[in-house]
Amino acid sequence: MAYWLMKSEPDEFSIDDLERVGVEPWDGIRNYQVRNMMRDEMKKGDLAFFYHSNAKPPGIVGILRIEKEAYPDACAFDPEDPHYDPKSDPDNPRWLRVDVAFEEKFGDIITLDWLKQQPQLEDCPLVRRGNRLSVMPITQDQWDFILSHAQRGK
Repeated sequence: MAYWLMKSEPDEFSIDDLERVGVEPWDGIRNYQVRNMMRDEMKKGDLAFFYHSNAKPPGIVGILRIEKEAYPDACAFDPEDPHYDPKSDPDNPRWLRVDVAFEEKFGDIITLDWLKQQPQLEDCPLVRRGNRLSVMPITQDQWDFILSHAQRGK
């Protein structure tokens, strides 16, 4: 099993939205590095921290599970969609998405400020300067450390 952190702006799609719908496509990825991780490394059953970005405060709010492995992102083919890419060909799709399922919502947010203060997370991509990826791998040690500080059971 691999571990991930996946960012979403709560005004666009929040942990509460995922809890309400249960399973949802994680679409709109338009970064080749993230696309390649989703295609080559992300597997059904992997777990990810759900991170609210562009929030006050930003931070980890829960856990999701990869429900379906990478497949073509249909948003890229829809001219009405904000994630439309006229260069993406349905016969040779440029962009992919995965389906994610709700696992758990934490009682309190694990804030970015707190995460940045933890020496155990100095190598975590989330706290490294200049990393702006919306999906990133998390090591099992980082996962276990963060999870040990989550208020669970809510």
